[in-house]
Amino acid sequence: MRKQLRLSGSGGQGVITAAIIFAEAAVAEGMEAVQSQSYGPEARGGASKSEVIIDDQPIYHPHVETPDVVLAMTQKAADKYYTDLNSDGILILDTDLVPEPPKFPNIIKIPITKLAVEDIGKALFANIVALGALVKVTDIVSLDAIKKAVANRVPPHTVEQNMKALQVGWDAVSKSM
Repeated sequence: MRKQLRLSGSGGQGVITAAIIFAEAAVAEGMEAVQSQSYGPEARGGASKSEVIIDDQPIYHPHVETPDVVLAMTQKAADKYYTDLNSDGILILDTDLVPEPPKFPNIIKIPITKLAVEDIGKALFANIVALGALVKVTDIVSLDAIKKAVANRVPPHTVEQNMKALQVGWDAVSKSM
């Protein structure tokens, strides 16, 4: 059941946090999970990616070789990180920040950052909107598990907004297909 995910964007968008939360939810549901990250030397704005492998068997090599799902939150991330995507994999794009989608047969386009601003009030929640979409698209972890993992990871005063962001992302998948 091995699934390999790559979340990518620029520093400050929260893709690493989203990947950590996804992995924590998988572990809470009894699966094996590893998470790794890579980012440029810039504190904010540089290239950033985080990878997660989920399996029901032990994971001996923590490197994603052929992702099943790639989330790209910027044009640069889309161009750079989708190239080794499984041919029947899924590419999820933030439509406003990826104006020129790569040529790939299975793309889900969601205005992730726009939804975060319009529905939750801040672009800061874009990573959790994206996380809600990832949970819906992959069907690896339950919505309840991801809600618990988010609640355990975010500052207590933002839990309600983050729960709304998860739901917005979850709902956006149905609207984009």
